[in-house]
Amino acid sequence: MEGSEIYVGLDIGTTSIKVIIAEHVKGQVNIIGYGNTKSEGLNRGVIVDIDQVVATIKDAVKQAEQKASLSVEKVTVGIPANLLQIEKCHGMVSVSNDNGSAREITEEDVFQVTQAALVQNLPPERDVIDIVPDEFIVDGFDGIKDPRGMVGVRMEMHAIMYTGPKTILHNIKKCIERAGLKVDGTVVAPLATAKLAMTDAEQDFGSILVDLGGGQTTAAVIHDHKLKYTYVDQEGGDYVTRDISVVLNTSIESAENLKRTYGYAMANLTSSEDVFPVQVVGKQEPEQISEEYLAEIIEARLRQVFMKMNHALSDVSALDLPGGIILTGGMAALPGIKELAEEIFGVNVKVYIPQEMNLRFPSFAQVIGLVGYVTKQSEIEKLVKESQENDIESVQQFKYNTKVESNNAEEVAPKAGIRLYTGSNNKKETNESVSQVKEEIKRPKVKDEKPKNKGEGFIQSVGNFISKYFD
Repeated sequence: MEGSEIYVGLDIGTTSIKVIIAEHVKGQVNIIGYGNTKSEGLNRGVIVDIDQVVATIKDAVKQAEQKASLSVEKVTVGIPANLLQIEKCHGMVSVSNDNGSAREITEEDVFQVTQAALVQNLPPERDVIDIVPDEFIVDGFDGIKDPRGMVGVRMEMHAIMYTGPKTILHNIKKCIERAGLKVDGTVVAPLATAKLAMTDAEQDFGSILVDLGGGQTTAAVIHDHKLKYTYVDQEGGDYVTRDISVVLNTSIESAENLKRTYGYAMANLTSSEDVFPVQVVGKQEPEQISEEYLAEIIEARLRQVFMKMNHALSDVSALDLPGGIILTGGMAALPGIKELAEEIFGVNVKVYIPQEMNLRFPSFAQVIGLVGYVTKQSEIEKLVKESQENDIESVQQFKYNTKVESNNAEEVAPKAGIRLYTGSNNKKETNESVSQVKEEIKRPKVKDEKPKNKGEGFIQSVGNFISKYFD
């Protein structure tokens, strides 16, 4: 269609690899093709066999191409939150003429200030996933979203930079390239999913997105439309399947089928009188197992995952945010999961299900979110992103040649889950800085640990959270 753009999202998950082809026309996104294949070569969200992952990506892309009747050349890929770090960065450059007079700010100036913000001493094992501009400052005037066309002599940019392990990023890009595709962009997966699954108010006032995946469970705290904190538990739906397999002495395939067909997240929502056959290893005749017994197995693992997550989120007072919890991912489709989460976390919980035809499953939320994320980016966000994705050699060359007045990252010292690398090799200093961050985000001790839902206590707790964690 004339005037339309094609976007492709790729979700490399532990359980399955999904591809979405979408057409963006007149501000509307229409999904025209999708692929979904069982994953091979991944463990807990991390690639462990490149050849197997490449083959699976090719299969998923082929499925999507056949449905959309077009060929895919480049994809936007989601990066898991494993060891994700969120860092504030700040760049400042001169935009004046040679004689020192003010001139109009161009795209080249935005490129330069982005490079200035990226010139930090990241450890060799980490790389930048994404950088999102927060505001620009021109000659002291702040709160500017797009400085292009304005006149000034000095420009600053405050941004949030997301970094991840270089090994994970390299392996993902390597698999995509060997599958005959080009990486059009990398996006922090929880951030993209949150943009899809949360309302504007939930992203503004603060909410928690919990992605119940097959290989791992991820919690992402969103506030003021920004990703502030992530927590990853290396236990997911696959662990539930293994528990069923071990307890009932049945195969993994049979256990997975039982979980999907008869599974409940809470035993008190089932009946001991409802039974079904289970093929047990070593026996010719199947045994009769009740739904209640199966639910007890599932609930035991989910409680363990949720309790650990509850502790981590409580430490940063994230559960005080008014938006509550939004569940998504494959395990979110399990009956009773909402009720179990509400019991453990003590906040409002809802399950997000995409409304696209043939994709109305929580497991498709992430890949759909990737497409939605890139189509909703502003022009300035795309420009900053393109500047970040330039070859690192241009960044190093820029570091020594450009007129950088200041890149004082220490002045925007990190809080709540945000850590700035300063290039220090002193382990004692590093440990002390981490301890200081933990102290800054720790919730004040109170005698009454019951959830505060009304009155001044609730307002005060939210106020403390915002001031201590999200400033």
